[in-house]
Amino acid sequence: MFSLQIAVSFGKASPGRHLSISVCKLQQSQNGMTTMTRNNEAASTESIHKLIAYQIYENDFAPIRPATRERKWMDDADQRFPYRCLPLVMANQYGWEILSTHHVRVSWDGTSTPEGLNIENLCGNGPLHCHSHFGEGVLTFQIPFLFKTPNGWNLMVRGPTNNPKDGIAALDGIIETDWAHATFTMNWRFTRACTVEFSVGEPICLFFPIQRGLLEMFRGEFRMLEADGKLETKFREWSASRDHFLAGLETGKPEVTAQGWQKDYMQAAKDKKPVAHPFAPGNPQIERERAPGTNQDNSRSV
Repeated sequence: MFSLQIAVSFGKASPGRHLSISVCKLQQSQNGMTTMTRNNEAASTESIHKLIAYQIYENDFAPIRPATRERKWMDDADQRFPYRCLPLVMANQYGWEILSTHHVRVSWDGTSTPEGLNIENLCGNGPLHCHSHFGEGVLTFQIPFLFKTPNGWNLMVRGPTNNPKDGIAALDGIIETDWAHATFTMNWRFTRACTVEFSVGEPICLFFPIQRGLLEMFRGEFRMLEADGKLETKFREWSASRDHFLAGLETGKPEVTAQGWQKDYMQAAKDKKPVAHPFAPGNPQIERERAPGTNQDNSRSV
């Protein structure tokens, strides 16, 4: 489990520079994070990992929230049927979202230079976080935090899950936030020459921890299903039940149409919905580590 904190460490460099080194040590949190289990069972302190978002500049902030289950296209669907797909809903909620602080309108003319993007700031508070830096139709959002994960943990950074945006697509990245002392940017690439808008409060970035080296531990194999008799039996039973249900829908059997849809997976996995806990302020008593050659606030920019 992850205990989430926002720590404030203000550098003296110009806000225009988004690479910053800032060292501070947080004391143990006293906000009751050890009670964060789905079954209200106390979690041991050994099972909780801290994910810290260091705010770099005092006047530069963006809201962070647990990813939500709702999607407009799912709300607009007939009878909101996409919410019947538990894997879809679980994925929607997996991680945390960083929200846009401004309403911006961005146009791309199809050229490869950074000047091919035109960004209009329609409204918002604080520094504008998006700009054109790389060219090739890429829109860059500056993230006003320096994230820190435990040793061996990366951050998967991408766009909001199952929330496509016409004309532009989010680019994914994996950041080694256990050692990195530089910020990262969130980038979206236009899929064609067009105009898009990001509104205030719209998610522009989603992130979640992934353990480094875990993928390399797996070895894929192909096997015939009959090699696992118990699994094959369960699958055949489910498949026959599914075929019977779909046939009943097609012929209009009253008991089937009254049921509407099968809920086997929903029933089996109802206790497996992931929950990302909100970020909370860190302990205000911050012990600043003194490094050789640093100034009093122990912050410097690069």
